[in-house]
Amino acid sequence: MKILLTSTSFQDTPGAHHDLLESRDFEIDLLRGPIMEAELLTIIQNYDAVICGDDEYTRAVLTKGKEGRLRYVSKYGVGLDKIDLNAAKELGIPVTNCPGVNQVSVAEHVLGLLFTFEKNIHLQYNSTQNGSWKRWIGHEIEGKTIGIIGLGAIGKVLTQKCIALGLQVIGFDIFKDENFIKNTPELTFTEDINVIYEHAEIISLHIPHTSQSEKMINADVIKNKLKKAPIIINTSRGKLIDVDALIQGLVDGNIRGYLTDVLVREPMEQDEKLKGVENVIITPHVGSRTYQSVVRQGTMAVNNLFKMIN
Repeated sequence: MKILLTSTSFQDTPGAHHDLLESRDFEIDLLRGPIMEAELLTIIQNYDAVICGDDEYTRAVLTKGKEGRLRYVSKYGVGLDKIDLNAAKELGIPVTNCPGVNQVSVAEHVLGLLFTFEKNIHLQYNSTQNGSWKRWIGHEIEGKTIGIIGLGAIGKVLTQKCIALGLQVIGFDIFKDENFIKNTPELTFTEDINVIYEHAEIISLHIPHTSQSEKMINADVIKNKLKKAPIIINTSRGKLIDVDALIQGLVDGNIRGYLTDVLVREPMEQDEKLKGVENVIITPHVGSRTYQSVVRQGTMAVNNLFKMIN
């Protein structure tokens, strides 16, 4: 079998996931993703299976693959928004992903971004690197209210960590996990997202990008619903945010900061609108990129592929 591997996290991190993949007599080609539709259309028909990151598996790509050798798609990571799942189903190409393996890493990244912003660590680091001793005044996070939108695996772990740090937590999800709510009495659960918009000083997004969630943080929400000028943290998908409205919200003071691990277009392009904007911190989609998380995700992605083949 001929396998295409495009996940850079998988490739760049040594560990048991490499040994597992190499334990089979596969021919493995490496490309550094994300791979766009145009490039995939020239090569996809040559592979029996892919272990992909956030590559563009459109209907056209999947159709071209099916006309050739493509039979299996194993997604490294959780998000499936770049894969046309309807087309895959129609074409009979099974698609798997890796849920429930990166929640600790991403939750820690959320807190890392929050502490960095509130303690001005990024500013102070750059200042001292240039020989300055300018000192900013920071903020404590204890006692503040964080709204967590999406109580899946990551949202649940983040809830527990925030409670341990002394934050007041409001959680929203369209699915009500009665057991988690019962076992987390410190959590205030709401089925009305506007409760978070009204009361949260920090908002963290943990939902997938869909047609319903696209630009959920938009001009109307920013101008009319956010009551506390919150810090917004996004480790999910860039398209959850209306970038123009967000920048205006920062200028108008309706948002205090935007801390993001994801952009609408990745890798970041030269004309990225958020680059250089005051009170914005951008990290290059590394929330789950820890040795521990990569090995877990890589191992699951390979095992998922083995199961589909078998």
